[in-house]
Amino acid sequence: MTGSEDPIAPHVAVSSDPWPGSVAVYDAAQDDGYGLNSVLYERAVIGVTETDLSAAQVGLMDRGAPLEVNLSSGTLESVSEEQLLAGANLMAIGDGSPGNWELFQFQQATLLDGNRWQLSQRLRGQAGTDGAMPAVWPAGSKVVLMNGAPQQIDLTSANRRVARHYRIGPGDRPYSDPTYSHAIHAFDGNGLRPYRPAHVRLVDVGGDLQVSWIRRTRLDGDSWELYEVPLSEDSESYLVRVKNGAQVLREEQVSSPNWTYVAADQAADGYGLGCTVEVAQISAQYGPGLFAEAEVF
Repeated sequence: MTGSEDPIAPHVAVSSDPWPGSVAVYDAAQDDGYGLNSVLYERAVIGVTETDLSAAQVGLMDRGAPLEVNLSSGTLESVSEEQLLAGANLMAIGDGSPGNWELFQFQQATLLDGNRWQLSQRLRGQAGTDGAMPAVWPAGSKVVLMNGAPQQIDLTSANRRVARHYRIGPGDRPYSDPTYSHAIHAFDGNGLRPYRPAHVRLVDVGGDLQVSWIRRTRLDGDSWELYEVPLSEDSESYLVRVKNGAQVLREEQVSSPNWTYVAADQAADGYGLGCTVEVAQISAQYGPGLFAEAEVF
C-alpha cells in the first residue's frame, strides 16, 4: 500500500494449488453477460490464524504473544527494523468480508513446521485501520500478505456500494467452467474512508462537558514540518454522537474539532455514567469514517 492506489477499487488476493499461471476476474450486474474485469498473474500469500490476536496500542511495537498462522501458499521472512518502518511485511487480517480488515506489520517470522509460522513484533492498525481493530481477532481469521501480489480490480465510482456478480477462476478457462467461484459483493471504497480522530478528551467545565479531539488525514500526513496535517477532504466536518449502550442520545454535526455538551442538554438526554461520546470525521464522498470513543467514568 503506497497511497497511490485507486481509493475506490478493492484488492483481490488469489491462490490455487496447482497455480494455473493466471486468474481471471469477470463481473456483471447480474449472474449473466459477464465481461472480463482483470487478470492476476501472481499467487498471493494467504493463510488462516491458529491463535487469537488481541488488540494492541497503535504506534507502539506490539510485543505480545506471537501470532500463529497456517499458510495455504507462499513463505514469509523476517526484516530489519529499518525495513519494517519503511513499510515491509504488511499483512491484512480480517474475517474475509470485503470491508472488515486491519493492516498490520510484523518484524519477525519464525517457521514452526510445514506451512505454520509465528509472527511477532508487530505494528498494528496501519494505514488508518486502527478503528477496525476488534478486541480480538479470533483463531480462524484470514491473513493476506500485502506484498504486491494482491491487485486492485476495476470498479467505477458509479458502481461503488452497488452489488455486482463476480466469477473468478483459471485465466485459460471460460467463466462458465465449474472451477470458477461465484460471489456477489458491494464495495464501500474504503480508500476514501476518513481515519478515526485521535485523543478524544472530555473536560467538565461548570457542568458543561467540553469535548475535543485531534483530526487525522488520509493523505500526506507524515511530514513533521507542517503545523497541521492536510485536511484531505472538501471541508472540515465531524459527526458527534452521545450513546448509552446502543442507544443514541444525541447526534450533532460540527465543523471544528471541539463540541460543548451543555448541562441542560445532558439532563434532557439522560446522560450519565457509562455513556460514551463518539467522534468521526465526515467525507463528502464517503460519509462518516471510523469513530473514536471516550467513556464517562
